[in-house]
Amino acid sequence: MTQQEPVGELPLLTTAELPDGTRLPVRALRAPAPERFLPSGSGPAPGPPPAPAVLVLPAMGVPARFYRRFAHQLHAEGLTVLTVDLRGQGEATPSTTGRGAPGHGYRAIVEEDLPAVVAAIRDALGSEPPLHLLGHSLGGQLGLVHAALSRRSGGSGGSGGSRGSGVDGVAVVATGSVWFRAYGPLRGPGLLLLQLLIAGTATVFGRWPGTRLGFGGNQPKGVMRDWARQVRTGRYSGKGSALDYERALAALDLPVLAVSVEHDSFAPASALDHLLGKVPGARLTRCHYTAQEAGGRLDHFAWTRAGGTLAKWVAAWAADEELPGGTTTGR
Repeated sequence: MTQQEPVGELPLLTTAELPDGTRLPVRALRAPAPERFLPSGSGPAPGPPPAPAVLVLPAMGVPARFYRRFAHQLHAEGLTVLTVDLRGQGEATPSTTGRGAPGHGYRAIVEEDLPAVVAAIRDALGSEPPLHLLGHSLGGQLGLVHAALSRRSGGSGGSGGSRGSGVDGVAVVATGSVWFRAYGPLRGPGLLLLQLLIAGTATVFGRWPGTRLGFGGNQPKGVMRDWARQVRTGRYSGKGSALDYERALAALDLPVLAVSVEHDSFAPASALDHLLGKVPGARLTRCHYTAQEAGGRLDHFAWTRAGGTLAKWVAAWAADEELPGGTTTGR
């Protein structure tokens, strides 16, 4: 597939439905089922396990359809690939700008939505395929938090702690903590002022009009106030939650693939360092994606259109194989 070829919508796999009426459609490209030859009169057929599945979690204000090209590149590497919009975004309903718009924050996403999405995917795919999250920017941060919370509670959707209940690993791409001190003495103070403006605007108007103002898309005030709190304090929390997100992150022991991207001014290496410092027990594979490896221009968003090599890295990591050159394993 070349970058010039059009990319169609992914087929609908299932829809996660929440008690409050929120609906989160999940789209997927399914890997072919492995061939399992069954000799006449024998028992269950032996054979290779099903391909790993990867659920892509979008950045703040970015619709899931933005990742269609990268989803096809992942699928071409033999993975089952799934996409879903964050609550209120894209084709999720209700929308942030529509009637009955959600006023949620991080708590609803990591404690309600993602468990429901994972449970719906497990119902559709079964318990056998390994399931990994792949989060971009805010999607990576919240994916890590969700995985940590479900790990501490024994699984997603209340179905236990074994495979089939939660996720088996988390990949983060172009992601980092937004703590202002992680951005250094030049950019940090500006970020601190920005969060004051964003939190104040969201509080006054009841939402953040990011599409008009050029940052983060349209968001409910809860998401932006939780984001601003993490800018100020460096700590992840969800207003109204009884759970300790930081404590859960510190206990996370899943495989984590962390990919920084060349020319990414939104998630520099220092911001990724701060985020990864919260998961000291994770089995970490860290690498840096360069324009030379991508064969195209890179920045915080452009990697999704030049992700062929990165897709190979993700597929190797999901299959627990050694990644190609240019990567570093371990902390």
